[in-house]
Amino acid sequence: MSRFWPLAVFVALVGFLYVGLYRDPREVPSPLIGKPAPQFQLPTVDNPAKTVTRDAMLGHVYLVNVWASWCVSCREEHPLLVEFARQHPVEILGLDYKDTRPEAMAWLGQFGNPYQSALFDADGRVGIDFGVYGVPETFVVDKKGVIRYKQIGPFTPEALNNKLLPLLQTLNSET
Repeated sequence: MSRFWPLAVFVALVGFLYVGLYRDPREVPSPLIGKPAPQFQLPTVDNPAKTVTRDAMLGHVYLVNVWASWCVSCREEHPLLVEFARQHPVEILGLDYKDTRPEAMAWLGQFGNPYQSALFDADGRVGIDFGVYGVPETFVVDKKGVIRYKQIGPFTPEALNNKLLPLLQTLNSET
């Protein structure tokens, strides 16, 4: 019987690897989908005396876009977010993750500011509460404060049009 254990372990390992080959690496399941967004109270990037809380967002469908001035992929995504914010009336909170305030302000000044509020998460604790793997990541939160979608990596025009817009329309029509 002990001779078959290595074979059983090998077969199990091959099974896991086989399943892994056919999964989309950009679709990492989030344990927070369908659960309330984490509590937060953060200052804004431009005004440390002004804070925004999760509870203040209840009753609104909103996005939480996690970004940083040091993030290369965020530069790729940012023009799409700026244009999206101009065309669609949805609140976007920017969560500036593990950054410095001067660099974040300079970045927003240079590339545009699509956010109703750019929140400053210097130590990344709120990002960790959201389960952030890396930047950029975007969460859709419904009117009841429940996370309904997570985009890992930068948005593409296809993802904005095929995933985000239909979801936002559905969530905004719910009472």
